[in-house]
Amino acid sequence: MLTLQLSEFSIQEFLANYWQKKPVLIRQGFPGFYDLIRPDELAGLACESQIESRVIYKKDGEWQAESGPFESYGRFGKKDWTLVVQAVDHWSPDVADLVQAFSFIPKWRLDDVMISYAAAGGGVGPHIDLYDVFICQGSGRRHWRVGDRGNHRQFAAHPALLHTEAFEAIIDAELTAGDILYIPPGFPHEGVCLENSMSFSVGFRSKSARDMLSGLADHLIDQDLGSALITDPERPLHTKQGHINNSDLAMIKAQMQAILNDETVMTDFIGSFLSKTKCELDLQALDDEISEDELIDILHNEGLRRTGGLRCFYLDHSIGQGVCYIDGQRYGFGAQTRDAVIALCNNDEIDADMLADGLSNPVFVKALQEWVNQGYWYPD
Repeated sequence: MLTLQLSEFSIQEFLANYWQKKPVLIRQGFPGFYDLIRPDELAGLACESQIESRVIYKKDGEWQAESGPFESYGRFGKKDWTLVVQAVDHWSPDVADLVQAFSFIPKWRLDDVMISYAAAGGGVGPHIDLYDVFICQGSGRRHWRVGDRGNHRQFAAHPALLHTEAFEAIIDAELTAGDILYIPPGFPHEGVCLENSMSFSVGFRSKSARDMLSGLADHLIDQDLGSALITDPERPLHTKQGHINNSDLAMIKAQMQAILNDETVMTDFIGSFLSKTKCELDLQALDDEISEDELIDILHNEGLRRTGGLRCFYLDHSIGQGVCYIDGQRYGFGAQTRDAVIALCNNDEIDADMLADGLSNPVFVKALQEWVNQGYWYPD
């Protein structure tokens, strides 16, 4: 398993001084790093319709972008183009392992692992991201420039490409295998390949208030919650029928705030909403479903591995009752399963010892059996 090596500062110092504050180049953060997936394998993934991919290149000096799936790549030539594939951690166990090196950031903030293969001269142009990213250099060399935050003008270089104007670099460096470039949101940056190369970008992104409130509305509808109407049996005389006065406004806000203050409602919503996967999972359902006895045997001998990209969370408010949220669904197994549920959510690989409290609970065992048969976990 990859381990992040920080020679100039500790992880605590990184969080205090760099996380969401300023970019930093981490030389040899992964000593001896090698490509976790071959270029031809990455190109093969981009041939699949369920996997999001793009090729970015220039034609007659103008930026171009095409979305996959792709049947071939020969027409792009031998230089000046880039293949970008999203959520490769969902499809490659080796790539999924890369996420563990950044486990000091909670997984609910994880977006995905994006991988790019670029021919010499390739890049995606100068741009600004709205999320945190750790760009891990694989094979080849790539020249990166990163500018400071500021009022940078952005423009559409192509309908699918939002670029930023020229900027003065605060980081100007060539990355080789094992180097890591961390860039917080809002910092303009551009990478240009000096030779055929691979980059592995681990992105972290939070949700906007708009997305959260929209999701909350859907949750209330799905669960038939929040349907009570305002009651005001002591309403005073109202003389201006077109006026929403401060008293009425406060009453309306209190109605909405009551939902936000309901710990049970908000815990279930947040757990379910944040555990939904953005991209499709590589679920390999078993042709021959395993029995409960076979499941127990696997846990004692091999253990189980979580499929890449599967999101499993618990919250303080409900973990005491053995409640967790997996791929957008709420599951409750009872107080005696608390430790097993925590282990299930915190570890990509699980075994019988880790799940001991849960294996004495028939409901927990039945759920785990179904998850394995569906492909959410598989024998390690």
